[in-house]
Amino acid sequence: MRRAEVLPGKPFPLGATYDGEGINFAVFSEHARKIEVCLFDPDMPSREIRRIPLVETTYQVHHAYVPGLKPGTLYGLRAHGPYEPRRGLRFNSHKLLVDPYARALHGRMELSAPIHAYKGEAETDKDADLTLDTRDSAAGVPKAVVLTDDFDWEGDRRPATPLNRSLLYELHVKGFTQLHPAVPEHQRGTYAGLAHPAVTEYLQKLGVTAVELLPIHAAVDESFLAKKGLTNYWGYNTLGYFAPDARFSSSGSLGGQVNEFKHMVQALHRAGIEVILDVVYNHTCEGNHHGPTLSFKGLDNSAYYRLNEKEPRFYLDFTGCGNSWNATHPYALKLVVDSLRYWVEVMHVDGFRFDLATTLGRDRHGYDPRAAFFQMVHGDPVLSQVKLISEPWDVGDFGYQVGNFPVLWSEWNGKYRDTIRRYWKGDDRQAAEIGYRLTGSSDLYALSGRGPTASVNFITAHDGFTLSDLVTYNEKHNEANLEGNRDGSNDNHSWNCGVEGETDNAVINALRDQQMRNFIATLFVSQGVPMLVAGDEFGRTQKGNNNAYCQDSPISWVNWELSARQRSLLDFTLRMSKLRREQPVLRKRRFFRGAHIWDSELKDLAWFRPDGKEMRKDDWEKPYVRSLSFLLGGDAIPTLDEQGERIVGDTLLVLMNAHHEPMAFALPAIEWGADWELVVDTTTSEDCSHVHTPAGGKVQVAGRSMVVLRRPATDL
Repeated sequence: MRRAEVLPGKPFPLGATYDGEGINFAVFSEHARKIEVCLFDPDMPSREIRRIPLVETTYQVHHAYVPGLKPGTLYGLRAHGPYEPRRGLRFNSHKLLVDPYARALHGRMELSAPIHAYKGEAETDKDADLTLDTRDSAAGVPKAVVLTDDFDWEGDRRPATPLNRSLLYELHVKGFTQLHPAVPEHQRGTYAGLAHPAVTEYLQKLGVTAVELLPIHAAVDESFLAKKGLTNYWGYNTLGYFAPDARFSSSGSLGGQVNEFKHMVQALHRAGIEVILDVVYNHTCEGNHHGPTLSFKGLDNSAYYRLNEKEPRFYLDFTGCGNSWNATHPYALKLVVDSLRYWVEVMHVDGFRFDLATTLGRDRHGYDPRAAFFQMVHGDPVLSQVKLISEPWDVGDFGYQVGNFPVLWSEWNGKYRDTIRRYWKGDDRQAAEIGYRLTGSSDLYALSGRGPTASVNFITAHDGFTLSDLVTYNEKHNEANLEGNRDGSNDNHSWNCGVEGETDNAVINALRDQQMRNFIATLFVSQGVPMLVAGDEFGRTQKGNNNAYCQDSPISWVNWELSARQRSLLDFTLRMSKLRREQPVLRKRRFFRGAHIWDSELKDLAWFRPDGKEMRKDDWEKPYVRSLSFLLGGDAIPTLDEQGERIVGDTLLVLMNAHHEPMAFALPAIEWGADWELVVDTTTSEDCSHVHTPAGGKVQVAGRSMVVLRRPATDL
């Protein structure tokens, strides 16, 4: 009896799975009448060579097994069903769809192809999406590639760096090495470039423990950008949640980007550096009702997206990107968790930063820290053990949820960013707020059972001014984005130090350099998890562009030709990073108590006025307080080390003066320590150690500057 060419197969795992003899295809769709797999010629990817119906449906999964198919097979999907947008149904079998579980994509999206399910012009007809388009889109859509997992990890081991010892470093895979002179030209801007020894050695020297990569999931450009000759450089426009973006690959082989990504992870792990992915599960590249039909929208629109219950033709948009992922649907939620597990188990990444994470915690009634997504991650034996970092806001109602994520999560602390910026700008009424932010933000995280490492502290991120631009511009300058400078935030808490933009004025430049040192020093002496943005350690500029998402150009790329000023700032950053690594009091796992710990001679934390007296409650409430200091007791650390031994380190005294005039700080009396050694003075980038001041003496702190003093542990 002749064996059938297409067998029923199995409903799981979803996607295309090769078993050594053939390929099993499994695709979820609750509402499709039929799903077909279309095979394409590897030598001419636009040519369809075979169409295979998924002959069985189990648990709303359409599936079939095809004997004889091998790895390297190129395929896409077609979904048959009603095209009734007013009911939220947008099936159109003329449109080739990307498998949501594809492990690699081949070919670029052609935005000029008929990739919309409707045939009208949305720009001139608001009801264009109601009319079906029968043109075939296959020639302009990337094809999924069937792969096997035979990569030799050679005993790869995760660094598993504790959060309290971590230094996160946010970078763009292309932008970080595109101009790097030590990286071979054909590897610049790629995963291989990031794995180059010159790069890993630099990261080690800086003290980086984890790179946080801007999105590397396969993404596509928006048509409005393409019309202006721009691209979605940042990549927050995801098409494939399992597929590393081929834009960052130096490999010319079919699906070669997957192994190149693995080699990158392997090289970074060997250097002791973790890999954290910035992931965008809150929305996709398909936009609103006028957006293209590329995958999810055509497979099951109402399952994958949040639709308006009264008018399901339209999407709920909590993201500002046209649609919102439906984390209330079991299969949509399953895809997110399956994707996360894939990147941990197969690709060996160490954690995730979730873009607009509030959206994933929204049920039908609003944000809920006990939403199904959080419950699934919390109960997952793999995902619950990796680093989980949220961007704790979206653009919907009640979207700002800083401090309101579950116990396993750390958060980008937007309040830290804004408070530190306002303090060094000289704004009034910052004392009480800065007291919380410098010490781990217990007001935000303590009640949820978390510690200081719940706070990811940052001064800048990819979104907004660079550190150099923060002290160079009062206003955004986004003209290169071709949106009339309307895009990007107007609320930057920046200060140009007296002149807008770059200048040859030596006094202004000296003040800007000092302000950058203030920001960097503050970041490294704050409790929590510090995050640097690539290039901020030496003052990279984007010429005032605070929304460079569409700038795949020198505006966004890191320029490694450093000026003398930049090298000076880099040297300062290296010393601050080293100070943090060496000082246990800067890496606390528990919040301060403002008390003696065990038999400590000093309190774990004490705050002082410039006159050397401990601060009282009314001191925190004075609007003009810009000068204060705090002491971190080196013998008052409440946690034990890995061997169960008590941790004792140096005591540090930090003097902060955001006032424009110098301030004489009286050091605490003798009971707080007999002698202090100067280790940091932000008025200079030079090493200023070995200068000593006795207890009860005075230290002159220049206007808009910061001083750190040390009391060695052996002298306690």
